[in-house]
Amino acid sequence: MGDWLTFWNSPHPIYVNDLHRDVHYRDVALQIHALIPGPSATVVDYGCGDTTAAHLVAEAAAAVILSDGAASVRDALAGRYKNNPKIAVRAPQEVTALPPHSVQLIVINSVAQYLAREQFAELMAAFHRLLSRDGRLVVGDVIPPHTSAVTEIVALLRLAWHNGFVGAALVGLARTLFSDYRALRRKLGLTHYTEAEMLSVLAKAGFAARRRYPNLEHNQERMTFVAEPMHNS
Repeated sequence: MGDWLTFWNSPHPIYVNDLHRDVHYRDVALQIHALIPGPSATVVDYGCGDTTAAHLVAEAAAAVILSDGAASVRDALAGRYKNNPKIAVRAPQEVTALPPHSVQLIVINSVAQYLAREQFAELMAAFHRLLSRDGRLVVGDVIPPHTSAVTEIVALLRLAWHNGFVGAALVGLARTLFSDYRALRRKLGLTHYTEAEMLSVLAKAGFAARRRYPNLEHNQERMTFVAEPMHNS
């Protein structure tokens, strides 16, 4: 994770411009909003990135905890949401130290690919401990094996077409060819899961899970899973 954390801690070209970033986070936040079980819920967005739309999640919850491994991201989030009493920013280790069964919804979106399988499995076990008996875990944007770069490009251009940043998307795609992200992705690789593999990982961590359609993000070749804790009777 050290190299990936260095990358996320510095300026990066993941989003082609601010509009792309804001559209992305708005769309994800609206889907999280729809998954919140009720107005008294505590929600954890783990690996939240530089979300600009957490206020949309907070509208439907009692408390929202934003967590990211990159200190610079957490600093930016703390500044952005300092006047929203429902939103708190926490480091990952602070999240896993929360009291047992104190969270009703945990979302971990577009994170699994950056963790080794052992790290991810340990994190799922920690989440099982944190969730209330009727809580819910959402694992989003999981990358299956043999994904197509063409599909990724088409999905981005479709999003850009519908939201008015096609020109910036084309420039951004060209820039990505020479970016640190592409170089780091070649060096470290990403962790991929088949649908069956992800369901197995979640089952071993104590969850009953199913695949959710649509995926939380715009690329529908990637997968989202909704899981609920299993408890011994």
